[in-house]
Amino acid sequence: MPSTPPPQPLFADLLAHLTRTSVLGPGEAARVVAEVLAYFSETATEFVQRRHAELQSRGLTNEQIFARITEELPARRVAAPELSTRQLRRIVYG
Repeated sequence: MPSTPPPQPLFADLLAHLTRTSVLGPGEAARVVAEVLAYFSETATEFVQRRHAELQSRGLTNEQIFARITEELPARRVAAPELSTRQLRRIVYG
């Protein structure tokens, strides 16, 4: 994932809670929150491109990859539109 800016002061209460209730220090808690925010702010296009690269690196074929991505997309935090295999290919290859 790309580097993300530290969470806004809006999340100061969350950071305080995490440092109180876990072994995370303030810096670690801030990085975890930033990563979670970045993960959940990923667009459908970014998700498809990232997952394609991850699954391809594991040796899956495009047929397997696009079937898996099609199953995963509806479970995203913000449901992505239903995309055909052709649309998935266009996201990955342009």
